[in-house]
Amino acid sequence: MSVTFSSAPRIAPGLAPAPAGVVRSWGTNAPVDTAAKLERAKRRLYVVAQVGGWGAFLAMQFGFSKAFAGTTTTMRRDSLTEAALYVMIALLGLVLTHYARPFMSRRGWKEMGWRALAPRVVVMGAVLSFLWSAIGFGYCYGIVRLPWPSHVSPTLVFVFSWINGMVMLLGWLSAYFFYHIFERIQRMQVEQLRLAASAKEAELRALKSQVNPHFLFNSLNSLRALIDEDAPRAREAVTRLANMLRYSLQSGQLETVPFEDELRIVEDYLALEQIRHESRLRVRWAIAEDARACGVPPMLLQTLVENAVKYGIGPRRDGGEIAISAELTGGELTIRVTNPGDLSAPASTAAARAGSSTGVGLRNASERLKLLFGGRARLSLTAEPAGVVTAAVTIPCANRS
Repeated sequence: MSVTFSSAPRIAPGLAPAPAGVVRSWGTNAPVDTAAKLERAKRRLYVVAQVGGWGAFLAMQFGFSKAFAGTTTTMRRDSLTEAALYVMIALLGLVLTHYARPFMSRRGWKEMGWRALAPRVVVMGAVLSFLWSAIGFGYCYGIVRLPWPSHVSPTLVFVFSWINGMVMLLGWLSAYFFYHIFERIQRMQVEQLRLAASAKEAELRALKSQVNPHFLFNSLNSLRALIDEDAPRAREAVTRLANMLRYSLQSGQLETVPFEDELRIVEDYLALEQIRHESRLRVRWAIAEDARACGVPPMLLQTLVENAVKYGIGPRRDGGEIAISAELTGGELTIRVTNPGDLSAPASTAAARAGSSTGVGLRNASERLKLLFGGRARLSLTAEPAGVVTAAVTIPCANRS
C-alpha cells in the first residue's frame, strides 16, 4: 500500500507511511473439522501408497518369474505354490512396514533431523529385512517343509535375500520419512504465517485503540462549547455523540463495515462540528449509490473528514466548504475529501502551535489500510489546484450488503 503526498512540489511533513506491508487475509474462517479432514486424507494416501507399492512389487515378482522361467537352473514349483509364495512375501512386507510405523512414531523419529535419523533408518531397514527373510524362509522351509528349489546353499540365498530386502526397505523408509519431513516443513511454514497474522492482528487492534480516543477528544471539545448556551441542542449533540460511541464500540472488533454506516456516523460528527463552526462549515456530498454497500475500515471516512475540518475550516475566519465524494470504478472504491488549505509549513510559531498535529489520524489510516489491503490500497494527500487540499483513498470494494 503506497501513500503519496504532493503539492507541486511541497510535501506534508510527518505523514509518510511505513514501507509496504504484508497483505493480511480477512473475512475467512477455516472449517472446524479441517484437522480431521486432513488426517483422513493422510490415512487414505497411506493406504493407497501401501497397497499400490506392494501391489507393484507383487506384479514385478510375477513378471520376473515369467520372464526368467526358461533360463533358471533351479527346481520349478507348481504355479499355484509359486503364486502363493509371492503373495505371502508381499503381504509379509506390507505387514512389517505397517507395524514399524507406530514403533518409529512413539520414539519421535518423525521429528528428528537427518543426522540423527539416518543411522536409525539403516538399522531399521536391516532389522525389518532380516525379519522379512527369516519369517519367509522359516515358514516355507521350516514349517511347511517345501523342498529346497536350488543347488545354491540356503545360507547364501538367505544372505542375498536379506541384503536385497534391506535395499528395498531402505527405499520404503526413505520415502516415508521424506514425506514427513516435507509435512513438518509445511507445518512450520503454516505456524510462521499464523504468528505473522497474529502479530498483524495485534498491531491493527493497537491502531484502533488509538483512533477511538482521538475522535472522542475532538467531539467532546465541540460539545463543551454548547452546554451552557443551548440545552436542547446540547441534548441532540449528546445523542449524536452517543451514536458515535456506540458505532465505535460495535465496529471496534470488525475489520470492515458498510460504507453506508460510515456515512451516517460522519453526518453525526459534522453535526457536532457545525455546532462549533456554525455557518463557517459547509458540506457538499456526492456519493454514488453503488458505493454505499462497499466494505471500508471503521472510522476511515471520519478520520479524513476530521482532518479536513481541523486544518481546512478551523484556522480560517470565513471557514469554507468540505466536499465528500465516493465512486465505484472497476471494483475499486475511491473516496475523496476536499477542503480549503495548503500543505505548506506554518507561517509562524503561533500558527504552528495552533495547527499542530500528532499525525495519529492519517498515519493510523495509512497503517490500517496497509494491514488490511496491502498494495491494493492507496492513500494520497494533494494540494491541487492551489488553495485546495484533497485526501483520496482507493481500496478494493468488498460488498457488505
